[in-house]
Amino acid sequence: MGVNASVLAIDAGNSKTDVALIGEDGTVLAASRGGGFQPPVVGVEAAVDMLGAAVGQVLELSGEPVGSVAHVSACLANADLPVEEEQLARALRARGWGTTVEVRNDTFAILRAGVDEPRGVAVVCGAGINCVGMVPDGRTARFPAIGRMSGDWGGGSGLAEEAMWFASRAEDGRGEPTGLARTLPAHFGLDSMYALIEALHLGRVESERRHELTPVLFATAAAGDPVAVSLVDRLAEEVVSMASVALGRLGLLDEEAPVVLGGGVLAARHPQLDGRITELLAVRAPKAVVRVVTEPPVLGAALLGLDHTGAAAGVHERLRAQYS
Repeated sequence: MGVNASVLAIDAGNSKTDVALIGEDGTVLAASRGGGFQPPVVGVEAAVDMLGAAVGQVLELSGEPVGSVAHVSACLANADLPVEEEQLARALRARGWGTTVEVRNDTFAILRAGVDEPRGVAVVCGAGINCVGMVPDGRTARFPAIGRMSGDWGGGSGLAEEAMWFASRAEDGRGEPTGLARTLPAHFGLDSMYALIEALHLGRVESERRHELTPVLFATAAAGDPVAVSLVDRLAEEVVSMASVALGRLGLLDEEAPVVLGGGVLAARHPQLDGRITELLAVRAPKAVVRVVTEPPVLGAALLGLDHTGAAAGVHERLRAQYS
């Protein structure tokens, strides 16, 4: 007899979706990749249809019929508030993919992928910035993380915008001098911030390419530019502020607890940023144990699913070994 399906794990980000079907013994029975998950852009039903295409591929590959899965563990981008998680959970339940369904923000998948048990805090800095925490008794800590209106600062997009702001003011005389006024336009083969502003405004440089400016900011900081250094330092302060507040909410400040760092900006391991985060955590959360997650988030979604089903530790270990 084959291994019965236990968990349908879904990690859906803005740009791509990973789906894995996990057996009762922790074996990955099938996996598939789909497109981005953006319900604010296309609507909930259309976004779930996109998930359905990837789920359908996994079920077909495994030979499992729809509805045969014990539990659906979905970690989804744009599920920033509990009310949004519940709305999306209802939409997934209506598809009948599994007996039970749990939807979480996708940051929880990164946290769970980076820890041996559901305990700790994760800060993710990709296009935006977010932080979540959890402990085994089910308590969580989180922030709305929907942009400036919810108190957020940082993320790749935010850093690029700040770098542009300082560079533009440096060039026209309103602000202090910074090498960013030279390095940012040079990245696109341009000779001035005015030329870069014009190119972005008129579409000669696509707006989506602004994210390319974040590595330029870090390179300029590494060269010692004071303005660029101050932006990197501020990001470190934001990361540590979120992490320490989340640890405090969960009662983890006074004991050894993991702080998982993920997302493109933090995973890049910029020495100045890493060093400053370590310095600040030593003051605000001295018992925190920092690690940068390298495992795929779909592993975290699957582990959360196994947590829900009460799977034994050996099952978790077998699953993790397949992603190591």
